Amino acid sequence: MARRSTAYGRGGPLVYLVALAVVALTLGPVLYGALGGFRSNEQLARDPASLPDPWLLRNYEGVFDDSGFWTYALNSTVIALITTAVAVFAGVMAAYPLARYQFRFREPLFMVFVLGLLFPAAVAIVPLFILVTRDLQLGNTWWGVALPQAAFALPTTVVILRPFLMALPKELEEAAMLDGASRIRIFWRIAVPLAMPGLVTVGVLAFVASWNAYLLPLLLLQGDMRTLPLGVADYSTQYSADTAGVLAFTTIAMIPALILFLAMQRRIVNGLQGAVKG
Repeated sequence: MARRSTAYGRGGPLVYLVALAVVALTLGPVLYGALGGFRSNEQLARDPASLPDPWLLRNYEGVFDDSGFWTYALNSTVIALITTAVAVFAGVMAAYPLARYQFRFREPLFMVFVLGLLFPAAVAIVPLFILVTRDLQLGNTWWGVALPQAAFALPTTVVILRPFLMALPKELEEAAMLDGASRIRIFWRIAVPLAMPGLVTVGVLAFVASWNAYLLPLLLLQGDMRTLPLGVADYSTQYSADTAGVLAFTTIAMIPALILFLAMQRRIVNGLQGAVKG
């Protein structure tokens, strides 16, 4: 019994079987799409579950040769970067006073951000469409999509960053103030650098959410301003008979966000652990 518990760690065989099943359900469609892009439509029709034989590059080459793909990728990249920058900047500016200052209604104001986590974007989609297109005149622009997405990312940003900022030692601020530093200087030179793990975490989450966004860009963007998720839908409709090409297009559209998330995975975990400890 001792050897069995050591071999399986703290969990039994059932735990590992469940974990493997979850991994298979999560990665299975991704691997199938990536491998399907290396096959021909005839191979997919003949044996959908087999490996490519032979391996073909023409589907991926066709996607890279499509000028529309690069237009979609540029729009997604710019919108995601703007969303991330605005969400992180506004989030840390809002989280700092909620963490370090004592004032009336501080906790009720923080609860507004917490409740924002429960607010679905679909509920506000029609008012947002009217506000962005008619009142702000930002329809079919990068900023028209990025600003609402940053607003929806703001509750998550504030909720994660506040514990980081609350955990900062007060002695640092007191020492800086004795040296003549202003509140703004303390914020930029002490609070922001020390909260960098949390900033990286919320930045990656905001970028990935913006990259995968579909509903808001669908309503606000048209023509050459459309993003990669919309491009996948357009490509699937236009080339519905080319299943292998659609799988290749979809796989390439996933790669940037996937690489970023995997590269920053450890930082994200450390950031979330810091938020919980704070």
